[in-house]
Amino acid sequence: MLDADGGLRDLSEHLDDISAAGLEAAIAKAATLDPASLPAVPGNPRIGPCVGGVGKFICIGLNYSDHAAESGMEVPPEPIIFFKATSAICGPSDDVEIPRNSVATDWEVELGVVIGKAAKYITEAEAMDRVAGYCVVNDVSERDFQIRRHGQWVKGKSADTFGPLGPWLVTRDEVADPQNLQMYLEVNGHRYQDGSTGTMVHGVAHLVAYLSQFMSLQPGDVISTGTPPGVGMGQKPPVYLKPGDVMELGIEGLGTQRQKVIAAP
Repeated sequence: MLDADGGLRDLSEHLDDISAAGLEAAIAKAATLDPASLPAVPGNPRIGPCVGGVGKFICIGLNYSDHAAESGMEVPPEPIIFFKATSAICGPSDDVEIPRNSVATDWEVELGVVIGKAAKYITEAEAMDRVAGYCVVNDVSERDFQIRRHGQWVKGKSADTFGPLGPWLVTRDEVADPQNLQMYLEVNGHRYQDGSTGTMVHGVAHLVAYLSQFMSLQPGDVISTGTPPGVGMGQKPPVYLKPGDVMELGIEGLGTQRQKVIAAP
C-alpha cells in the first residue's frame, strides 16, 4: 500500500495477496487500515503485477478514433474484442522480451480496468459497481505476428512479458472520472503517445456492460481498453522496439511503468 507520501507499506500481516480470489474483500480490508501504522518496506523491491490470479485478460481494439485513423482502419460500430494470454502478464518494471523471429514489436499505453464483482448481462447503470479499480497496461504487440501471420490478433499479443500491469491497483473511489485521464508513452526519452482517455470511442461503463453480454466477468479479470495514437506502427516510417530500448509510460493518477527491452532467450 502507498502512504500519503508515496512510501511503500507492508500489508503482509493483514493480507496474503491482492488477487482474483477474494479481491473485493481484500480491498475492503485494506481500506480499514491506516497506512502510517503499517511497516515501511525497505529498499527498492521489485513490484509485481498489481492483481494476481487474473482469469481473463480482455482487450479492446481500435477504441480511439485517432488511433484507428493512424492504423488506416475504420472505427467499428461495436467494440472489437480480443484476448492476451495471461502468461503475458508481468510486473510494471520487468524487462520486455522481443520474441524470436520478431520484426515489429510495438508499444501501446492503455487504461486497465480490474473487475471486482461478477457481472453477467448487466446494464451500463450497473457496470461501474462491478469495477474494483484501474491500472496502467502496456499492451505490447508484435505487428507482424498480429497482422500478417493470419488468424486472430492473439498471436501478436501474447508473448511472455507482453502484458505489464501496474504499478498500482488504484481503487475506483480514487478516480473521479476514468474518461478524463491524461496518458503518455516514451521510448528512449522520445514521447510517441500523448493522449487522453477522453477520446475513447466506447467508455468504461459501456465496455463492462457490453462484455457482460458475451461472457461473465469475474473478480480479477482485466480489461485493457485501447490506446491513443502514437504507436510505432503509425510512425512514418514505422519505428519498432529493439534490444536496449527503454519504455516509460504512465496514466494520470495511476502511476508509471518503465521497461528495458531485451531479446528473448
